[in-house]
Amino acid sequence: MVPAEPLWLHQVHGCDVVRADEFAEAREAPAADASTARSPSRVCAVLTADCLPVLLASRAGDVVGIAHAGWRGLAAGVIEATVRAMASDASQLVAWLGPAISARAYEVGADVRDAFLGRDATAAVAFASARPGHWWLDLYAVARQRLRALGVADVSGGTFCTHGQAERFFSWRREREAARMAALVWLA
Repeated sequence: MVPAEPLWLHQVHGCDVVRADEFAEAREAPAADASTARSPSRVCAVLTADCLPVLLASRAGDVVGIAHAGWRGLAAGVIEATVRAMASDASQLVAWLGPAISARAYEVGADVRDAFLGRDATAAVAFASARPGHWWLDLYAVARQRLRALGVADVSGGTFCTHGQAERFFSWRREREAARMAALVWLA
C-alpha cells in the first residue's frame, strides 16, 4: 500500500529534479522529470509508456530517487542530475531499470544519435545501424553506462520491452495512445 499520494510530475523530457519533501501539498504538478525524497511520507512517481523509469535508493535507506529517462532526458543528463540531487555517495546507491522500449524496437534518426555522441562519444556502444541514417537505440545500455560512470555499480532490471510485450505493457510506439504506466518509489 502506498503511504501517501504520489508527487506526480509534469514531465517535459528534460533533466530537472525536484525534492518531493518540498511538495507536501502540491496543488500543481511541478515541471520536472525526476524527484527525490528523504521522508517516508513522500512517494516519488513517473509515468512512462516507452521511456525508461530509473528507480534509485541508498543502501542506508535514507533517500530515494526516480527519473523519467526517455532519449531526450538521457541525452540531457537526467540520471546524473537525479544522482546529484540525492546527495549520497553514488557507490552506496542501488538502481533498478524498469520497463522501456528495447533496442530491437526503438529506431531513431541520426539527430538522436548525434545528441548523445555530442555529449559523450562512448554512448556509441548503445547504437546499432538499422538502415542509412537510422539507428537502433538501447536506452538500457545508455542508462547502465551513465550509472556506472557515476559510480553506481549495483544496477538491476532492464530486461523488458514495452513494445514487444503487449500483454504486459503500454507502448506509445505500438499503440499511439496516451496510456501510461506508473513507477513509484518511497522509503518504508
